[in-house]
Amino acid sequence: MDRLQALQHWAAQQLGGDALDIAPVSADASFRRYFRVASIEGGVKGRDYIVMDAPPAHEDCRPFIAVAKLFGDAGVHVPQVLASDLEQGFLLLTDLGNTTYLSALNENSARALYLASNDALIRIQQASRPGVLPEYDRALLTRELMLFPEWYVTKHLGVTLSEEQSGHLHTVFERLLANNLDQPQVFVHRDWHSRNLMVSDPNPGILDFQDAVYGPITYDLASIYRDAYIEWDEEHQLDWVIRYWEKARAAGLPVRADFGDFWRDFEWMGAQRHIKVLGIFARLYHRDGKDGYLKDMPLVMRYLRKVCERYIELKPLFHLLEELEGK
Repeated sequence: MDRLQALQHWAAQQLGGDALDIAPVSADASFRRYFRVASIEGGVKGRDYIVMDAPPAHEDCRPFIAVAKLFGDAGVHVPQVLASDLEQGFLLLTDLGNTTYLSALNENSARALYLASNDALIRIQQASRPGVLPEYDRALLTRELMLFPEWYVTKHLGVTLSEEQSGHLHTVFERLLANNLDQPQVFVHRDWHSRNLMVSDPNPGILDFQDAVYGPITYDLASIYRDAYIEWDEEHQLDWVIRYWEKARAAGLPVRADFGDFWRDFEWMGAQRHIKVLGIFARLYHRDGKDGYLKDMPLVMRYLRKVCERYIELKPLFHLLEELEGK
């Protein structure tokens, strides 16, 4: 309560007025919380803003501020940082509304929403240059993969891998890493999916970009078209990814010249991400007491199993997943 009172006091100072209207908007998988606020003057409510609460002991607001400027300068729609208090961990932001892609996506709306997201992603990638964002290097990719045996296999399933099983897992991890690191490098949002894109004008509004890195060009595509929160058949995925690939080539981005090679990169990048996500969802439940992501695990596992079954190089992981599920 003390922290909420401090946030209310700070927001009131920024907005003025004789009262403040404040309501929680969301909390994400981190320690950050978001509130929608507006000043009230003479009984009349002003425009809405968002206040981010990011406790400094756990979160650093500076990457959010830096990436907001970086992506905004690239010409995409991100919240503007209107005021900040880094010591307390408060940011005052413009409000991109409350309609997520996830809540708006259906058979009728999907094509227009996803093609708009492709256009925004290409604008971000066109602004790419090394040395600006942290590198999505071998060490970081490996740390993410290792969340799977630690949190999903050992903690969530309660299984201790045999030496042979660990060897198979390591072999597949090395193959995935070799592919991921061989891909052309661009700015990567890193959580480019239906919960972080907002239906707005211009479309989409983009949130949760503070962990952006410089890494594989297919990563954000795998995030959105192999989304943990909504599933589309492969025909739709192919259509939207091909449309991205055609526009990216026309824009001069370093995509593979052959779409078959690009699709393979997309699928292998997706496998890396889904291995990581299973570990993260398990950690959120067992370490942080957040069980809301458990329901999303089966879809993530279906994505991973399908790709591992499709490529002979990844088959050892497919067989391991079969063993873990007792089949």
